[in-house]
Amino acid sequence: VPPAAEDPQTRADLDAHQAGGLRWLAGGVITVVLGVLLGVAVVTLAQNSDRRIPGVGLLVVTLVLLGSVGVVVGTGALLRAHRWRRGLATTPWQSGRLRIAGPAVLAFEPEGYDELDPDDEPVRLRLLSTAVWRTRAVQRMDGAEVRAAPVGPGEWVLTADGLDTVVGARTVGRRTRANP
Repeated sequence: VPPAAEDPQTRADLDAHQAGGLRWLAGGVITVVLGVLLGVAVVTLAQNSDRRIPGVGLLVVTLVLLGSVGVVVGTGALLRAHRWRRGLATTPWQSGRLRIAGPAVLAFEPEGYDELDPDDEPVRLRLLSTAVWRTRAVQRMDGAEVRAAPVGPGEWVLTADGLDTVVGARTVGRRTRANP
């Protein structure tokens, strides 16, 4: 069975994820640079004319903070894409069915899973993404055939035909209730 990374659709999905990370990173860097340049311009204007422009300091701080968030998000997405690409290079896709248990709580039932067998457990997962559009896209796949692969300790990547992206998830333990 070939590794998942050899699938052309998987490569395209990972490239799209990486491109999104690059957009976040570039946008964040540009926003920080604009904030710094605006700050320098305002300080120069204030020194040369003794004129203060109300609210510009707050705008500069906001630009730098939002840009920093973009840099962190972009860097995280790039690191995730690299980690997933490395994990999928050695692991084949497993086909199975996806069950949704909550907004970000999933159960992956690999092919051959028998829900009547008490020893057979699905892979319980929690989405890594907090993006609303991505969470809703995964929720619409309830009961659908998906492909999943473990890419590291406790981390899985999911995809399906028509999803056009890869989705990361972490394994979660089964909750047990205490007997009263």
